[in-house]
Amino acid sequence: MRSKELSVELRGRILSRHRSREVYQNISAALKVPKNTVAYIILKWKKSETTKTFLRAGRQAKLSNRGRRALDRKMTKNLIVTDTAPQFLCRHGRTFQKDNHVCRTSTIRPLW
Repeated sequence: MRSKELSVELRGRILSRHRSREVYQNISAALKVPKNTVAYIILKWKKSETTKTFLRAGRQAKLSNRGRRALDRKMTKNLIVTDTAPQFLCRHGRTFQKDNHVCRTSTIRPLW
């Protein structure tokens, strides 16, 4: 499981300590961030003059992890499962509608 991104403030503190000639290991210990993360942030700053998070490639998931778990719970409660059951749950269950997009059966099929 991946960890969460560092805040902009924390990245700024890492850079300010780097500018004051502090060693990576000391920065890591003081801010409780892994040494490799400190090195990566400084390297990224040297290359691009920014510590912003760049856009990621790939399509965003239609259902969040929370929505997937909720759908899984609903599906396991319903003992009779057909091909149209997931579509029915998506259309009529408020939990699974996101920005007026209807989940298709193929979106949910790998879950069950």
